[in-house]
Amino acid sequence: MTRRAGVLDTARFAGEVVGPTLAGGVLKRRPKIMALIDRLQLDKVAVSALRRLRARYGSGPVLLRLPGRRVAVLLEEGQVARVLSGTPSPFSPAAWEKRMALGHFQPHAVLATPMPLRKPRRRYNETVLETSREEHSLATHIRAVVKEEAADLLGDLRELGWSRFEQSWWRVVRRIVLGDGARDDTELTDTLAALRLRGNWAFLLPKAQRRSDRFRERLDAHLTRAEPGSLAAVISRLPSDEEIDPHGQVPHWLFAFDAAGMVTLRTLALLAIHPERAEAARDDIASGDPTLPFLRACVLDTVRLWPTTPIVLRESTTATSWDGTQLAPNTLFVVFAPFFHRDPDRVAFADRFAPEAWLDGRATNVPALIPFSDGPGRCPGENLVLLVTSTLLAELLGAGDFTLLAPRTLRSRTHAHDRLPATLDNFALRFAVTAHEARPSSS
Repeated sequence: MTRRAGVLDTARFAGEVVGPTLAGGVLKRRPKIMALIDRLQLDKVAVSALRRLRARYGSGPVLLRLPGRRVAVLLEEGQVARVLSGTPSPFSPAAWEKRMALGHFQPHAVLATPMPLRKPRRRYNETVLETSREEHSLATHIRAVVKEEAADLLGDLRELGWSRFEQSWWRVVRRIVLGDGARDDTELTDTLAALRLRGNWAFLLPKAQRRSDRFRERLDAHLTRAEPGSLAAVISRLPSDEEIDPHGQVPHWLFAFDAAGMVTLRTLALLAIHPERAEAARDDIASGDPTLPFLRACVLDTVRLWPTTPIVLRESTTATSWDGTQLAPNTLFVVFAPFFHRDPDRVAFADRFAPEAWLDGRATNVPALIPFSDGPGRCPGENLVLLVTSTLLAELLGAGDFTLLAPRTLRSRTHAHDRLPATLDNFALRFAVTAHEARPSSS
């Protein structure tokens, strides 16, 4: 039943759920703030806030009293399924807040595009990223790129942290998306990072137009080169029109790959403290199956545990009815993913690392587990991301043993059935690396 929250509950939702998420950085994480959020485990506080709303107001949606904005917080799985399956109409992903934020660096990307232009842009993204295929046609080349960069990363490495990992990760991403000629173009991705940091402020800051133009010129140069084996080459072969703006879709791919890097290092951390899962991963590698199903499942469960998009937004394009209550157009529907992903009443493995749940059907039978969103708005690059992340993990595990040194919030979780922390700061992850004789790799 739809009910309106009181002023105090609205304020608590803003302070305990929205506030920390915005402070940590929606489009570009802020390391110092993430360290504080990790220390205070504020995602646990946020999940508790949602449980309190459900206990007080029932199944929802719960309406919040916000000036100038109608907000409906979803509290049940069926509501999430309805909203996500109803994308893009009557529930558009291009909410006003999202358009304001993404407009700083990717104003024409499909995520910020309302209908009717969204449809051809979405179709274009699905074509380039080969959404319907488990294996992208560039998979062989992608695996070779990952193998080369993993070997360069490891070398005589004795300790691995975020900074070292991030450098190698972006080399992988730039080569896959733009070609080998972009491997060392750190200026491109650093400029994008600066624009994303500005995007964190959405409409509160004006656009940095000159910086945005410089970024686009540099990006266009790489894409025009259309190096064989890259997504840029795929773009060059596809017919399109000016309205689709093919080059304008690419900033979002780069943006999304940043989150994938966070997930990769978090997954490595989980495997480091779950030796039996690490052994299963090595069996997965040795099996010769290039799709690495167990490692992909490890990545999926890592995103479940710590969603890189914790707040999923949809804006209604028409009036919608909820148990007899009419909600006006332009209502903002909010899905707080950690609330559903860590709900012990609905997810038996809520706080445990359970990659096997993605292989035996338990995870897919819970509709509100949405590591890559769901419905027609599901991430079109999911399979590509899983290919890159699982391949890199295979190369790392095949070359060395990783012992987690930090952070303490995770390092103490040495048993598979312990409750994993609600927040995990990827910037704080640090490993001791012990090289061993190469095991069979994914390539």
